[in-house]
Amino acid sequence: MGQDHIRYDILAQDALRSVIRKVLIEVAATGALPGDHHFFITFLTGAPGVRISQHLKAKYAEQMTIVVQHQFWDLKVTETLFEIGLSFSDTPEKLVIPFNAIRGFYDPSVNFELEFDVAAAEEEETAEITAYPVATADKTAEPEGETAAAKSGDDGKKEGGSVVSLDSFRKKN
Repeated sequence: MGQDHIRYDILAQDALRSVIRKVLIEVAATGALPGDHHFFITFLTGAPGVRISQHLKAKYAEQMTIVVQHQFWDLKVTETLFEIGLSFSDTPEKLVIPFNAIRGFYDPSVNFELEFDVAAAEEEETAEITAYPVATADKTAEPEGETAAAKSGDDGKKEGGSVVSLDSFRKKN
């Protein structure tokens, strides 16, 4: 097989990340999510450009999942990142998340899921998209009743990132 000089893998990732960008732009413009839509967004906390408080960084050293549902504010979206205000244990926090740091995006109201294999900063040029859905153990379950939360997928035993499955968030039929 020949070498991919075009880098279709990177082009596909960019195209899928633009879906997330367009959805967040619409939410920012209206100030609310339409219908029952809500999002679980998992990102690498150590990725270039990520800005979170030292408290959250210490608690979620590798990755974090945020829930965008009822309580969020100051959502701003640019070509490369988004900013959002969320509350964690009644403490308001501002997060800045580059689209390239996102590992997963899931809207359980319509069972829509995107997952990305985000490489470490030094390997960023060779990142690839993974197929979805992925059937692996979930490490980011959201406790009942919380509207904005973060859960760590870092068990301290792995090097690099791990794929996060969002199967437990899917509606059971």
